Amino acid sequence: MLKVIGAGFPRTGTTSLKAALERLGFGPCHHMFEVLTRPEQVDRWLPVATGEPADWDQMFDGYRSAVDWPASYFWQRLAEAYPDAKVILTVRDPHRWYASFQTLISRTQGQNPPNPGGRSPEELPEALRAIMRFQPALEAMGKSTFGADWRFGQDPLDEEHAVQVFRRHVATVQDSLPADRLLVFEVGQGWGPLCDFLGVEPPADEPFPHLNDSESMRRNIARMMAGEEMISPFGSAP
Repeated sequence: MLKVIGAGFPRTGTTSLKAALERLGFGPCHHMFEVLTRPEQVDRWLPVATGEPADWDQMFDGYRSAVDWPASYFWQRLAEAYPDAKVILTVRDPHRWYASFQTLISRTQGQNPPNPGGRSPEELPEALRAIMRFQPALEAMGKSTFGADWRFGQDPLDEEHAVQVFRRHVATVQDSLPADRLLVFEVGQGWGPLCDFLGVEPPADEPFPHLNDSESMRRNIARMMAGEEMISPFGSAP
């Protein structure tokens, strides 16, 4: 059963937050990386992300927290399904978020689907097969978030529009939840606000896990395009 629900967009420090939550005892924490590396996750999420009803207990069987898409896309439904769960809205400067998110989606621009060498699906790395199969879900979430004309990996986002979407999302989350249930969090704030909100002690003499999410994603996308397996940004298998 989920104890912590992430409501922040991708590229808002969700990789660092996953590592922090697991360090504080709120793991395993679901993250998009697991969808890309575990085939059963694609089969579990694809129907829900494209409109079918969800059995959230089944979806998150074995998890105590969830951040990043696809989970954070459903933050409102999850908050209703788990009324005792705390919600963390990760934020950052909207323009810096836009640059990071645009870099992410442009890495796959023109690769629809990305298949270096034209190999058969059986010959491709697991993560590449997963993103190819999961693309309808990414399309559905992206269109709902950014507009019906947007296509994942093909159309660049207009910065002004994207920043407006980001700010509107932040305002919607803040307006939807009581203050004692919601933490608006920048990962640069470190352990203090997070631990106070969750009612736990911060790890002694241990820095907050500021993982280089952009660099990790850059390397992993390059590895996918080269037909190689992804490497976990969390230091061990998720």
